[in-house]
Amino acid sequence: MTVLEPFGARLRRAMDERGPLCVGIDPHASLLTDWGLNDDIGGLERFSRTVVEALAGRVAVLKPQSAFFERFGSRGIAVLEKSVEEARAAGALVVMDAKRGDIGSTMAAYAETFLRKDSPLFSDALTVSPYLGYGSLKPAVELARESGAGLFVLALTSNPEGGEVQHAVRPDAAGRNVGATMLAHLAEENAGATPMGSFGAVVGATLGDLSSYDLDINGPLLAPGIGAQGATPADLPGTFGTAVRNVVPNVSRGVLRHGPDLVALREVAEGYAEEIRAAVTAA
Repeated sequence: MTVLEPFGARLRRAMDERGPLCVGIDPHASLLTDWGLNDDIGGLERFSRTVVEALAGRVAVLKPQSAFFERFGSRGIAVLEKSVEEARAAGALVVMDAKRGDIGSTMAAYAETFLRKDSPLFSDALTVSPYLGYGSLKPAVELARESGAGLFVLALTSNPEGGEVQHAVRPDAAGRNVGATMLAHLAEENAGATPMGSFGAVVGATLGDLSSYDLDINGPLLAPGIGAQGATPADLPGTFGTAVRNVVPNVSRGVLRHGPDLVALREVAEGYAEEIRAAVTAA
């Protein structure tokens, strides 16, 4: 089995070469309609193929949202498999947005689905939920290391409901809240990695000043919220501080609403990438 260079190193290079941008592949029903497509397997296939064709050779990261494929059953999963394969072949890194989280053998099975090199759904990284305890992610952490893949752990998410869990203070000597605890675990995973570790956090770009958190985890920070949710590239330095160079801003609707025109998709994505690069460089 070919051993991949660690995800963190591959991501750093892709961001430096293509710009620090992740574009979601989110074929929800309303977007299919906006594109003039039917909300069926044919529309799903056309949508996904168009996004991959337009962007996989140009952006650093593509992030398919697994749920929007799963809702079509086995045929939707087949489209997802093909999209992942073609995106990676064109040079984009693929982050599978599946937010899996469980314990023991079930977590191991989720990990094998997305992180085992010979799996049809093998992705460069996977989003995971740690809210059965960070230790429950151990099978995914171990397989990611073995495969050269990465993880993005939900830490400080942009949805308002997340705070009731992520801001809860743990009854330990450190007095950290749950979100800060997840960041600390990830810093441990990434200790000593160069140029950047492979174990990242999901941290919303819409959260404002996060200076009370230690975001310098020596790993990537996947940051949803640019575009339709209200955050702008100019907001990134104020939100992420000294960790801003490791931020991977995610834009989905802000790019996808310009489809199915290939040229428009490319121009908008490239515009976002340049805006983000300029904001990060100026920080």
